[in-house]
Amino acid sequence: MREHIAHARGARGASVRQLIAATASVGRLARVAVHLAYGLWIATTRYGRLTLADQNRELERWSRKLLSILRVQVACHNAPERLAARCLLVLNHVSWLDIFAVYAVAPCLFVAKSEIRGWPLVGMLVERIGTLFIERGNRRHARRTSGRIAEAIARGRLVAVCPEGATTDGYSLKHFHAALLQPAIDAQATVLPLALRYIRRDGGQTDAAAYVGDMSLIHSLWRIACAPGMTAELRFATAIEAHGHHRRELARLAQHVIACELGLPSASKGTETPGGLRDESRSAPRPTRNRYPVRVDPA
Repeated sequence: MREHIAHARGARGASVRQLIAATASVGRLARVAVHLAYGLWIATTRYGRLTLADQNRELERWSRKLLSILRVQVACHNAPERLAARCLLVLNHVSWLDIFAVYAVAPCLFVAKSEIRGWPLVGMLVERIGTLFIERGNRRHARRTSGRIAEAIARGRLVAVCPEGATTDGYSLKHFHAALLQPAIDAQATVLPLALRYIRRDGGQTDAAAYVGDMSLIHSLWRIACAPGMTAELRFATAIEAHGHHRRELARLAQHVIACELGLPSASKGTETPGGLRDESRSAPRPTRNRYPVRVDPA
């Protein structure tokens, strides 16, 4: 009898804890909605009148607040103290959250798929802050966007692309589409590979932020809001000079170094690393900095 009463009390306690956790998650989503509306108001009323430096500060501040609401911390490893004047940031793609994790440490001009435009609040927000959209399957539009990317890089804007073209669960990499790296060659820029993953508080990797398959944005938001906190880990790799490389070779190099940073099997075929790049052992310690990269704003 006592065991039955204890079991019933334990079940009631678990139900209460679940109810409290669900209520807290709903509260976080409500705060996210308010924060998105606030961001849209900024983007609509005054963002376009700010200088680039002020836009970057606003973007960084707003993104950090969004991540804070969702209990997502950001940890940078090997962040360069200063970025090249012409730089293309190349990263793997796990979630819609990637955009804001990058904004929080290195405000930039993001290149995204055109479907994001249709997302409630988020689509309008990222469009009004200048995101460049690519219509997949439309070669003419892709060439035009490629030219705009190269022009932005040449003007000194930091531009970020996700060459996989689709999200993964974070435990593997998809093929890097070389066309998205052509603007770096055209602008004679530096390619800076960035490896991104989401980890739990205990240090293990989590797929709570993964936005894969036919998952909806609301479903993804709910999963993130219910997660017991996580860290977006950004690992900056060695920069690659685009000059002298064919875009396919450049894509293979970027894919390889990102795979190494994430401890994934080499993305290259065969046993040799692409372009003679040295394959560093993941067991060897690498210097780590928590300082964020310093933006280079055009004069």
